[in-house]
Amino acid sequence: MSTQDILLIILAGIIALLLALFQYKYKTKSALKDNALFVFLRFFAFFSVFLLLINPKFEQNSTYTEKPNLVIVADNSASISHLKQNEKELEFISQLKENQKINDKFNVEYFTFGNQLNTSDSLNFKDQQTNLNKVFRDLSEIYKNSTAPTLLISDGNQTIGSDYQFSANNYKQPIYPIILGDTITYSDLKISQLNVNKYAYLKNRFPVEAIIVYNGNETVTKNFTITQNGKAVYSKTITFSKDKSSQIINTTLPASSVGVKSYQAQIVPISTEKNKINNYKNFAVEVIDQKTKVAVVSTVLHPDLGAIKKSIESNEQREVSFLKPNEILNQPNDFQLIIIYQPNNSFKQLFEALEDQNKNKWVISGVKTDWRFLNSVSKNYNLEITSQTEDYQANLNQNYNNFIVDDIDFESFPPLKSNFGTPNFSVPYQSILNKTVSGIPTNEPLLATFEINGRREAVLFGENLWKWRSQNYLNDQSFEAFDAFIGKMVQYLASKQRKNRLIVDYNSFYNGSDKIVISAQYFNKNYEFDATENLNISLNKKDTNQKISRPLILKNNSYQVNLNGLDAGDYSFTVSSTTDKLSSSGNFKIIPFNVEQQFLNANVTKLQQVATNSKGQAYFIDNTSTLADSLLSDNRYQPILKTNKRVVPLIDWYYLLFFIALCLALEWFIRKYKGLI
Repeated sequence: MSTQDILLIILAGIIALLLALFQYKYKTKSALKDNALFVFLRFFAFFSVFLLLINPKFEQNSTYTEKPNLVIVADNSASISHLKQNEKELEFISQLKENQKINDKFNVEYFTFGNQLNTSDSLNFKDQQTNLNKVFRDLSEIYKNSTAPTLLISDGNQTIGSDYQFSANNYKQPIYPIILGDTITYSDLKISQLNVNKYAYLKNRFPVEAIIVYNGNETVTKNFTITQNGKAVYSKTITFSKDKSSQIINTTLPASSVGVKSYQAQIVPISTEKNKINNYKNFAVEVIDQKTKVAVVSTVLHPDLGAIKKSIESNEQREVSFLKPNEILNQPNDFQLIIIYQPNNSFKQLFEALEDQNKNKWVISGVKTDWRFLNSVSKNYNLEITSQTEDYQANLNQNYNNFIVDDIDFESFPPLKSNFGTPNFSVPYQSILNKTVSGIPTNEPLLATFEINGRREAVLFGENLWKWRSQNYLNDQSFEAFDAFIGKMVQYLASKQRKNRLIVDYNSFYNGSDKIVISAQYFNKNYEFDATENLNISLNKKDTNQKISRPLILKNNSYQVNLNGLDAGDYSFTVSSTTDKLSSSGNFKIIPFNVEQQFLNANVTKLQQVATNSKGQAYFIDNTSTLADSLLSDNRYQPILKTNKRVVPLIDWYYLLFFIALCLALEWFIRKYKGLI
């Protein structure tokens, strides 16, 4: 309670007493005994009312004991069952659950992980990827301000993500790896890595790079081959020894026909090898006839230009060229799409040529855009001309339906900078992204597309796309989602095909460990997205004629089906609607490959290093008898006595109102009884 409140309470007591004395000593002539009682009751009534008006605040302290957390993170990837450690992991977790001393001292929390961290203690060992880097990043957020020693039950083999040794250093908790897997070193020969482009061009040769690693002491000579449909297309004999434990093979293969071509690379195994699965790898290349050529026309230098080129060319089917406005005038037909970056008056002839030839284009504006010029040459949209600039963040329009747009967390992206003003369109348009200003979403378009006279156009009202690509990497440790978004923009704008009512989005081939998702959009006869339709997919495995049917589930602005778990092979499929009987068909291939089966041993060295760096201790799964005693006796993991201080205003104390009513009621009844009323 503050000094000011104390002084006010004293003053309130004096005033309450003076008012009571004035009423019953000065104004009345009744007996002294009765006056004293009435003064007493009236004083407390006045004083209580004044206290409520002053409303002093009091502190309430409550204490409680907080147990330290014990985080148990169990590996649920397929490599655990491949190394035959699944039963040992389940038995160890069961022992922890039954250890009463551990449960009494710690608040035990269970997680499992593969590609993602999950709050569960249920294990099936079917996850096809292991991302320990993401595990430690997520745990760092969850246990940022608490004591949480962590038991990591894993073989330490990671298949995706950045090196977890670095993210573990940022996790400020002791880590106790429980190492699963065989630690005996066996002679092994494997294809460690196979590098090949996803696409190749007809009548060209495409490069293949194989990195082959040998672990052993004897000298061995083995044959490395690449086969297609059982026929060898490349072969080489390689010699390995203790001193020459790896070799890099580089070759090129011909792309003689269009389509998805499957290959298998194999190094002949040693007769004593324990794991022969890692001696071969399957891969595929899609042979295409031509590239989509995109021209980026600009007179300014900006980081956006590099980001746009990187995103578009992440798909090898596309090629980007940078040109000045005067350089493209004699070759616009060489490109399927023209991207115009921050146009000014020097673009006048280009706009006239594109209008005459009815070419698709994408206009990207920014603070250096000459909007007086752009308003004069654009018949379809304009922007109010002001000298002010504004930062605009993006929010996704879930009703956009020209193509499937995945929400890549646009709201977390930095704002784009542009001229202040409201865009006005004179033709029907669809907004992909709307503007958010100062945290308030608006209906003004930030990125919009429209079609007129068979021509497709897009306009982006803002610069600094490079920041979006960088933020996407910070969010996902990958540029893939942003590059895919730009790729879909380019695919839509570079095409002149008439819009279908049923659009299906899929890849021509998938690796066996990839996430296999097919998406679709369905439109009614007015080309409005219909979220009430039932879509189904029928799959046919070509070699066995196996039939599979599954429904597509509505998710945001598209229908999706997850096909994870399908066997490797060639598939044809048909997505169909139940109302109008519309259908769309395609083909894809699943390449046989399970990355979780490539490991022979646990990664003991890295797990032990993680334990040392975090001031924990590593244990092998067969030697954990002292683990519980170590956790129970460690002075770092003691219960913490915490005090919760709460500030409570007097006005919340409703008993005081009852006390005021009681004082006034007693006074009234006594005066009534005495005949003074």
